[in-house]
Amino acid sequence: MKECPKHIRKLIWHYAGVAHEEELRRALVPLAAQFDEWRAGRLSSGELSDEIHTFHNGPNRELFKLYNEPTPLDSAVAHAIVTGVLDETKIEPGLLEYLASAIRFRREKPQPDPE
Repeated sequence: MKECPKHIRKLIWHYAGVAHEEELRRALVPLAAQFDEWRAGRLSSGELSDEIHTFHNGPNRELFKLYNEPTPLDSAVAHAIVTGVLDETKIEPGLLEYLASAIRFRREKPQPDPE
């Protein structure tokens, strides 16, 4: 994280935590459904274990890489704003000003085609 005022740094840490929690919650919804299938007897314990393993090595790992070192947290917060994980209208203006170039970069960056 580049040098910035202490109150901005605290806001970045706060919003990174909020965004990580929200993205993790969203990523866990399908896995929660798999647990429901397992409880109902429609999914074996081995199949559920495979789903957990897939989650751990896929979405969970990607989110960990996004919200932990070496990724700068200001970049992760900008990503969360641009993707709608964080509501830009609820972010302190001073933080938005500080993140303006990172947000602009994320908005202008070409997105990969969905498969």
